[in-house]
Amino acid sequence: METLRVMFLCTGNACRSQMAEGWARALAGDNVEIKSAGIEAHGQNAHAIRVMSEVGIDISRQQSIKVNGEMLEWADLLVTLCDNAEEQCPLLSPHTIKVHLPLPDPAKMRGSEPQLLEEFRESREKVRQRVEFVLEQVALEAAI
Repeated sequence: METLRVMFLCTGNACRSQMAEGWARALAGDNVEIKSAGIEAHGQNAHAIRVMSEVGIDISRQQSIKVNGEMLEWADLLVTLCDNAEEQCPLLSPHTIKVHLPLPDPAKMRGSEPQLLEEFRESREKVRQRVEFVLEQVALEAAI
């Protein structure tokens, strides 16, 4: 089987797409390459790093990067995780499939530290569900 290249895209590549990259690396098989990017680069988010470490996934070495044409050309499958990424995404190459699975940005939430961590934990689990869905679809397609 040929390697499938999957990219997760959100606004700032700090929370949702970073968590998706971490989940996908942990859950995907050897036939899937994973990257993430943002419409902008907002840097790493300490809350995202912390809640992912709670489930044994280290995303602290991932970089927050801005998407570019070369990355879009690389991707076979692009998964947008917010409406902004869906709307602002540059043109894709004809071979790239795009799937839109939006989530609210946990970095925009306000509250106490325990409330923020709970929001990020909920986002982490919603991201996991979306990554599992994408990987299941990839497996189904490979089986056909």
